Amino acid sequence: MTVSIRDVATRAGVSVGTVSNVLNRPKAVSDATVDRVRQAIDDLGYVRNDAARQLRAGRSTTVGLIVLDAGNPFFADVARGAEDAAAQRGLSVLLGNSDERRDREDAYLALFEEQRVRGVLLSPSSETLAAARRLRDHGIPVVLVDRTAPGSDFSSVAVDDIRGGSIAAGHLLEQGRRRIAFVGGQRSLRQVADRFAGAERAVAKVEGAHIERLPTDQLTVLAGRDAGAEIAARAPEDRPDAIFAANDLVAVGVMQALVMMGSLRVPEDIALIGYDDIAFAQSTVVPLTSIRQPAQLIGSTALDVLAALADDPTRAAETIEYEPELIVRESTGG
Repeated sequence: MTVSIRDVATRAGVSVGTVSNVLNRPKAVSDATVDRVRQAIDDLGYVRNDAARQLRAGRSTTVGLIVLDAGNPFFADVARGAEDAAAQRGLSVLLGNSDERRDREDAYLALFEEQRVRGVLLSPSSETLAAARRLRDHGIPVVLVDRTAPGSDFSSVAVDDIRGGSIAAGHLLEQGRRRIAFVGGQRSLRQVADRFAGAERAVAKVEGAHIERLPTDQLTVLAGRDAGAEIAARAPEDRPDAIFAANDLVAVGVMQALVMMGSLRVPEDIALIGYDDIAFAQSTVVPLTSIRQPAQLIGSTALDVLAALADDPTRAAETIEYEPELIVRESTGG
């Protein structure tokens, strides 16, 4: 049975207003009364309905964050940055994992709307932003994270992934590689599409170079391992001499497959570069070259933008893009 604030008041022999004061303004109540009310709360196991209290106050202290893969250390760092910035404002962050599925993303958006959160940070799983737009139309601001939305009126905080893709492919080309494979993800995911587009542009500028695309259903280590095994099984003349993985998790899987086959060496036979520069990129069997994104900064900045929108719904949308950074390690011969 749910214990109400009225039950606590009856048990303590005080009014409902006095219990409310103990919970919210204890200095307005005598110490003896505070002790009596708190003892009644402990005896009955009362838990305050904070969501209802926030709803009555018209001001939530929670923010929703939906990421593509909560198991990816990049998004864990984004969440850490958002949590740190939220804590400074007296806010808390509720995390949802869409697993790159639009139905799960929509379900979390609906849940956060029901909870009347202060706002939502969203890393979208597709180009369709109808559910996010509905939330915003209902008075809950939404800021896109790790994804820009050119031409839209959504604020966003991300890295320039086209530039990042160009840097990655350019580095491989500078190492003398000419047969590049882009491995990982689906074109429907904007981040993946932009990274490939950037790589394509860089390759197009070098005579004799070409790039192939090997999509995977997910951006995971296992998906990368499957793609790496397929590449390793090819005849030498059909193999790429360099691989640009859509993220570091895919790159780790590719490396595992190449190393396990035993007949291919990284980087001597195939150079390998990832994207995100997650913490263990430098600790792989062959330390992984990667494109670094400032994940915690992206999370904290997105929270700041969201808080500003919550305070002023008329605030103009803004697009914040950070520059990607090439981190060279042994996997590309650097």
